[in-house]
Amino acid sequence: MTEKCGVVGVSLAGRDAARPLYYALYALQHRGQESAGIVTHDGFQQHSHVDMGLVGDVFDETDLETLNGSAGIGHVRYPTAGSLDTSCAQPFSVSFKSGSLGLSHNGNLVNADEIRDELAAYGHAFTSDGDTEVIAHELARNLLEEDLIRAVKRTMQRIHGSYSLTIAHDDTVLGVRDPQGNRPLCIGKVEDGYILASESAAIDTLDGELVRDVRPGELVLLEKDGQGFESYQLIEPKGTAHCFFEHVYFARPDSVIDGSLVYEVRRELGRKLWEESGVETDVVMPVPDSGRSFASGYAEAADETTADGEPRPEGDQGVEFAEGLMKNRYVGRTFIMPTQDERERAVRLKLNPIKSTVEGKTVTIIDDSIVRGTTSIQLVDLLKDCGAEEVHLRIGAPPIVAPCYMGIDMATREELIAAGKTVEEIREVVDADSLAYLSIDAVADALEAERLDLCLGCVTGEYPYDIEGEASDRDVTRPEIDGPVPSADD
Repeated sequence: MTEKCGVVGVSLAGRDAARPLYYALYALQHRGQESAGIVTHDGFQQHSHVDMGLVGDVFDETDLETLNGSAGIGHVRYPTAGSLDTSCAQPFSVSFKSGSLGLSHNGNLVNADEIRDELAAYGHAFTSDGDTEVIAHELARNLLEEDLIRAVKRTMQRIHGSYSLTIAHDDTVLGVRDPQGNRPLCIGKVEDGYILASESAAIDTLDGELVRDVRPGELVLLEKDGQGFESYQLIEPKGTAHCFFEHVYFARPDSVIDGSLVYEVRRELGRKLWEESGVETDVVMPVPDSGRSFASGYAEAADETTADGEPRPEGDQGVEFAEGLMKNRYVGRTFIMPTQDERERAVRLKLNPIKSTVEGKTVTIIDDSIVRGTTSIQLVDLLKDCGAEEVHLRIGAPPIVAPCYMGIDMATREELIAAGKTVEEIREVVDADSLAYLSIDAVADALEAERLDLCLGCVTGEYPYDIEGEASDRDVTRPEIDGPVPSADD
């Protein structure tokens, strides 16, 4: 899996926005490592700096000093739609008769080609093949005919898919979340203004306070003086489709998303994993880093009950939690390696077992998910080479059987190890002594959500959006382009 993206927007009183945006992007670096960018506006003109690379490589002191203005937006990106070059790096900027526009997008449209062809027929010239430019052009066209709020509503009614947006229209900053809330977006209060961000960890970095999540279908407009924000519920959601993988893997454990602390959700998923498929072994260890919270919850539940669900006898310490795999933090995520051979080599570069924890013992390893199976195969082999008597694999998510169309470059069905295979067939491939995944119902319970409140397309093959050639799990009728625009806080 390649990550999605991270977006941020700030409006401050009395100081430039560039440095707070820079710090916030650092906090969101895990969401995108391909490119980074900031767009600001000083009340007279727009300033932009966007380039390929990590946040710390893209910006230096001189760059930040040239990004004048107290309002701005930022973006970190992994490509899910569009090329691997600066033409698709964000924020995407455009100047037109009604002013300047900057746009940062986290998600993926499923009707981008349709809109692009229509806009091209009207004479719009595109400089990239990404869907973010499609949104920017559609919004710019609507701004020529409507006021800002109405133009955003018309754009939301036209685009279809997953999106959380931060937008800078001149020196006005706004945030938009798609009507099903697939991608996260939250509002925070900082010392001299307000911030919009993909995750609350970015707000914490600025010593701010989380106010709340942006609601599905809502537009939030940050006031220019930094004193508050206005809310417009532009589209009433029929139901949500929150991405459950934000909690399983992508988000930082210290972030609060849709009212839930990611760390506690992962611990609860680990507890449910023990309840559903616990196995009595000498030691349980996480695959670092995202497996650590799962393994902690799993071991905690094992201290209370046996694998049969009976109360743990007094004096029985249960399953020992131990760090048995050490991570080389100078090696990137294995899924960004372009070939299978490189991915396999990267696993051995990235993780090394602690022999004293493993040798002569039965071991359970906890991971958040299995995609291609590369990491799992290599880890089981590593632990057995290191002297483990048994290696049991427990996964804190259901099997991934289908691709994601909502902004995660996961893999094709042909590449997914679970597509078309039973759990026992997957176990044979990875050569574990046993293998168990968490159930979909357990995930929904841990998130305190109904199944239909979640996007589960990658684990069911049924999607919350109208995608050609794929099944849907709900009514995906698009909103009509009519109706009144509500006033602030209606």
